[in-house]
Amino acid sequence: MTAQPGFTLQRPQPEALTVDLEGAWTLRALPPQPAALLAALDETVRRLAFTSDKLEDWDTRLLIFLKTLLEEAAVRDISVDRTGLPPGVQRLLALSEAVPEKTTYGATGREPLVTRVGRLTLNISGQTRDVATFTGEILLGFWSLFTGKAPFKSRDFFYFVQNCGVDSLPIVSLIAVLVGVILSFVGAVQLQMFGAQIYVANLVGLGMVLEMGALMSGVIIAGRIGASYAAQLGTMQVNEEIDALRTMGISPVGFLVLPRMLALMLMLPLLCVYADIMGILGGSLIGVTMLDLSLIEFLEQARKTIKLGQFGQGILKASVFGVLIGYAGCLRGMQCGRSALAVGEATTSAVVTSIVLIVVSDSIITFFLYR
Repeated sequence: MTAQPGFTLQRPQPEALTVDLEGAWTLRALPPQPAALLAALDETVRRLAFTSDKLEDWDTRLLIFLKTLLEEAAVRDISVDRTGLPPGVQRLLALSEAVPEKTTYGATGREPLVTRVGRLTLNISGQTRDVATFTGEILLGFWSLFTGKAPFKSRDFFYFVQNCGVDSLPIVSLIAVLVGVILSFVGAVQLQMFGAQIYVANLVGLGMVLEMGALMSGVIIAGRIGASYAAQLGTMQVNEEIDALRTMGISPVGFLVLPRMLALMLMLPLLCVYADIMGILGGSLIGVTMLDLSLIEFLEQARKTIKLGQFGQGILKASVFGVLIGYAGCLRGMQCGRSALAVGEATTSAVVTSIVLIVVSDSIITFFLYR
């Protein structure tokens, strides 16, 4: 039969106290209260030791008891000898003391306004310095590229071109076709009331070329490629690979960021053209099936509507979006911390930043072009 948990106290010396642990210290048994032991830790006790010869079994119950006792001994400045405890107990106690207690979720007092303003100011200044440094390193990388000293390998660049372009065609095709169908269906509902179904082609053509082709391509690439760039660079930060590049005298921005940004700058305008074509074809599905228009008639009406300048406007927006997505994704990846949580935060921040920059830049470009 398993003995109940307990302890006995011995005073081999006036300033020393030895705790003899006995029985099975498990969660199935009711442990003794530590009050008697804590009361024995008076001002005369300067050393505390343990023996475990009569200890039959133990689990978390013993660790909780010992943790309470050790904290009280630390408060009273009593030295503790743990050699009499089982090796497993010693290792777990050492592990519990090696990991600091998390205070993130504890209740904290509200900081004064001056402190919060100062902390915010320091944060903004640090972010501004990081952005300026990152931008300067990108410009230096482009200068090295234009002077014939490419800071990256050509096969890396073509890999990112394939990743941004060919591998993105399926999702871009699906979204562009559905956007064209939606535009065509919404226009058909209203234009059928006036017998002007043929102008659905105008609506779809202009909508895709001016806005939706570039915008939807940018949003898709921001979620697919921008997040990927942030996760890749963030993981390299965690694994200290970027520090290793700096140690070898290789610029991480030129070697890692520049090929990614160039691939996006090159492929996003091409994806925009592809999305325009697929959107118009998607709109023609509604024109042919619901509005009794022939495919040739629909496409000819769209062709006569779209001007070269309008087509160039969409290409310009896509080019700007490519720069912004690559910049935001790589910036958040390079700013990533040294933990798995930081990688997830960097990935989320890259997507949010990219989409915000896309919408803001789209509004600015549209405003100035129409002015």
